Amino acid sequence: MNKKELHLKGASRRKFLSNSAALAVASMLPVNFAFSKSAEKRQAVNSNFGGVHIGAITYSWRSMPGGMENIIKYCQECGISSIELMSGDLETYLGAPENPMMAIFMEMRRQEAQQAEGENAPPRRRGRPEFTPEQQARIDKYNEEVREFRLNVDMKKVASAKKLLDDAGIQAHIVKFSPANWSDEEIDYAFKVAKAMGAKGVSNEISEKAAKKMAPFAEKHDMYAVMHQHMQFAEVEGFSYDPYIEISPAIRFNFDAGHYFGSTGKHPNEMIKKYHDRIFSIHIKDKTGPNTDPPNTNQVWGQGEMPLEDVLLLIQKEKWPIYCDIELEYDVKPWSNAVKEVKTCVNYARQILVCEQHQ
Repeated sequence: MNKKELHLKGASRRKFLSNSAALAVASMLPVNFAFSKSAEKRQAVNSNFGGVHIGAITYSWRSMPGGMENIIKYCQECGISSIELMSGDLETYLGAPENPMMAIFMEMRRQEAQQAEGENAPPRRRGRPEFTPEQQARIDKYNEEVREFRLNVDMKKVASAKKLLDDAGIQAHIVKFSPANWSDEEIDYAFKVAKAMGAKGVSNEISEKAAKKMAPFAEKHDMYAVMHQHMQFAEVEGFSYDPYIEISPAIRFNFDAGHYFGSTGKHPNEMIKKYHDRIFSIHIKDKTGPNTDPPNTNQVWGQGEMPLEDVLLLIQKEKWPIYCDIELEYDVKPWSNAVKEVKTCVNYARQILVCEQHQ
């Protein structure tokens, strides 16, 4: 990106951050919340701006209380009508046993903190955690119970979860079960439930093993196995989407434009143009590039170097049916919260896609 492009990009972002009038106009666009208890009178949220689906991965609200009802509340407050739904909130609603991993990791952190206070504290462990026999027994028990739950899921409860979203005008276009390491029966469950929720795909972190494992189930259910990447394009020599395309026509990509730019410094539009017919969704975020100090670091939208405007305007211009999902990963200040920050990101994208067309 040359100096002129950076100047223009920076000017555009400063205009957004300082132009309160534009934000006022944006807030008046059709994003109407459910003030009425009557379903007939309720107006659902709509985050399709200028033909581009702006949504969010519900991981963005990980710092907030979870649950399907809360997710819907956050979507309404942010004006979002399209989500990549993390499966934990869905499975909790469906009655799955409680996953002990969070409690176990908190126990491990407390133990590390207590050890760090000692004079001869051991170095902090890296990589795969080492569980105590008691912790491993809890994990094994959970794995048995959750497998039993998944193989006998109440599909009426799934229909009830979908109705919650439908009544609020929200679509889950992906459910992130990340099931590649599950049994075949559980992978089938993931696609069956995701399809019943109205989703078009199930997502997982990218690997050839995951793609080959999930593709047959995606084909069976007439859905997509959606692969999400992190920094592989920078860290894995010769990494390419091409081998995945050859595995199955059901393989699609959740292209993380932020991770791509932050780790490689290359413009994400190069990848989007090349693979637009296989990219199902994009994670959008602001970041510094690999040669900036600090490098590859999440930033408040408008304060990084990621060419957000270019990405959104390309998809709008070409009318590609690619979902653009906000992934909130920068640190949220104590005086704010994840809902407020996602809402600001929604307004940022809306100004690019709608407001600037009328200026």
